[in-house]
Amino acid sequence: MTAQVRENLLYEGKQVSMCSTPLKDFLTMSGIRPPFALRTTACNRNYVGKWEIADDRLYLVGIDATLRDGSPVSVATIFPDSPDRVFANWYTGTLRIPEGDRIKYFHGGFASVYERDLFLDISDGVLVDTRLVQNSVPENAADD
Repeated sequence: MTAQVRENLLYEGKQVSMCSTPLKDFLTMSGIRPPFALRTTACNRNYVGKWEIADDRLYLVGIDATLRDGSPVSVATIFPDSPDRVFANWYTGTLRIPEGDRIKYFHGGFASVYERDLFLDISDGVLVDTRLVQNSVPENAADD
């Protein structure tokens, strides 16, 4: 699998990118299957979510995608009752925000290693913990 395009997140006033896909959990749970147009092998989900954490709550605030018929996708496409943003109460998991330089590239998913990872633990859409991890190149990693 090709390395994947990251999701966008506004966190503590800064735009960052994250190696997590919270909307995928909702789409899987709900059975909703929007007919997203194909993008690229670097984005096999065919959309890029735009997120924000405000008052310790995770919100979906945008979706960068197009439907197969050429129409643009918005939050309202999936959440008609919340056209501008929706509280991600379905999501429980850890958001990974890579920081610093990439120290090892892996040609697959979100597996590349960066100097640091900021992890945001989310429970039912609420931020419950954060931790920063300093990384090193895995010993068993093949050279580029």
